[in-house]
Amino acid sequence: FCAEAGAGALGAVFFAKSPRCVTPRQARVLFEGLPERIARVGVFVDAPAGQLVAMAREAALDTVQLHGSEPFATIRAAQQAGFRVIKVLKTSGEKMLAEARALPQEVGILIECGRGTLPGGNGAAWNWADAAPLSNLRPFALAGGLTSQNLREAARLSHAAAWDVSSGVESAPGLKDHEAIRDLLENAQKIEVPQHLNFWKGIYELCQT
Repeated sequence: FCAEAGAGALGAVFFAKSPRCVTPRQARVLFEGLPERIARVGVFVDAPAGQLVAMAREAALDTVQLHGSEPFATIRAAQQAGFRVIKVLKTSGEKMLAEARALPQEVGILIECGRGTLPGGNGAAWNWADAAPLSNLRPFALAGGLTSQNLREAARLSHAAAWDVSSGVESAPGLKDHEAIRDLLENAQKIEVPQHLNFWKGIYELCQT
């Protein structure tokens, strides 16, 4: 349904404390038959590099999204194994910019607020404008409290090139709502984003698909 509605990527969560957690085998089944234009993303939190690569292969992913405090060695191991990497940054101001500059250009960046009890956006809206300075440095994706009702405002304030949405299209934790997904994707397709998307071509590229 998400692919037909226009999503650029679909994600599976491999974090035991999340209500959305699945096994690599379950993720592989979920991703079977998707169009090749859809990125298959796995969300990890401080998984050891070897375990991460093994799980990503079993799930037939093409991209891994790192939500913890993973060292650069984990990023490099995932890249060497053939996976694209998205690194989540949870800061703002100069610290955020410094962390972004330290990442290779081929690593995608996702910005979230970093508050809450679990890694991820925790469904909480935040001051998305705090992420805007990063747009002068490189394209990035935005997460945290995004819904079909506020996506345009979040895009305007943050200057993000792409968006990561989970709880904002759910009727209950882990239960996606088709109508909410459709509404969000329709709104996303109306938002103009920079053409120099670089890493984000095909990743969370909702407005272009």
